[in-house]
Amino acid sequence: MTTVTTTPEAAPAHRRAEQRPPLARLTAVELRKLVDTRAGRWLLITIGLVSAVIVTLQLVYAPDDEQTFANFFTPSLVPVGFLLPVLGILSITSEWSQRTALTTFALVPRRERVIAAKLVAVVLAALASVLTSLAVAAVGTLVSSATGGAGSWQFDRMLLVHAAVFQVATVLIGAGFGLLLLHSPLAIVVYLVLPIVWSVLGELVRPLHRVAGWLDTNLTMEPLFTAEVTAGQWRRLAVSLLVWLVVPLVAGLVRTLRREVT
Repeated sequence: MTTVTTTPEAAPAHRRAEQRPPLARLTAVELRKLVDTRAGRWLLITIGLVSAVIVTLQLVYAPDDEQTFANFFTPSLVPVGFLLPVLGILSITSEWSQRTALTTFALVPRRERVIAAKLVAVVLAALASVLTSLAVAAVGTLVSSATGGAGSWQFDRMLLVHAAVFQVATVLIGAGFGLLLLHSPLAIVVYLVLPIVWSVLGELVRPLHRVAGWLDTNLTMEPLFTAEVTAGQWRRLAVSLLVWLVVPLVAGLVRTLRREVT
């Protein structure tokens, strides 16, 4: 009498692919995480409030002829761009600080897909902040025109493109620092302090003046607040983002993929 043993057939590749959650679903989960935590929720609220406060101050103190849509829109980008990197950091480091990384990476073993979803989520948040600045600027322009101000709606579309580049770049720089350090307070402090130290050195040390013009993001991003950016300014911006965005992002990705979850 012979015994026949059977081995279970391997699941077809397409069935395994169907069981894997799509990137869109992972991104939706990461977007929800941005508002689920108290820190992320209040940070998003603060971003909206800051835009409103900037426009309100302009309505009160700016001369009537300067109360235009473009002048309402551009100043709101700077404080929002200062807060967005913190959002990028928290979206990455919260998995480790709240000890949810083990659960997250158990549900989605391919860590690069989780990281990609987090990056897409913070980019969408950055683009949403640009829309918020547009909406607040529109309200400010309406109020200005109703109260005797200039109320001009003249606006160059390239300014909107440059604003999107600025906000997306800043939030990805924050995400890169978060991936590299995987510790919320440390990543926030390093992100805030390191560029300031570099800017001070670039101003004080004469041999660094030329280098600072290529590596200081405070200088290379400044043209993005205007409607026209020259080819040379784009090159300087690309070099500075290579150092402050691409390098931390790639190094942080390698570290996150190799780090053991406990």
